[in-house]
Amino acid sequence: MPRFRSTFAFVAILVFLAVYIWLAATLGDWLPDHWAIDLAFYLVAGIAWVPVAGRILQWGARSPS
Repeated sequence: MPRFRSTFAFVAILVFLAVYIWLAATLGDWLPDHWAIDLAFYLVAGIAWVPVAGRILQWGARSPS
């Protein structure tokens, strides 16, 4: 069971990141064309995925009870 959980977590992170990157790039294209707006958006978007990926990793590393 732990091997399935960690494998599923790995695949889930790959899928999540692919969708997240696509969404961030798409939303970034809709923003007004100004360097400060781009900087703020991509700074937030570049950090916002970390808590979600961390939760998936924690779930994958947890031993079954």
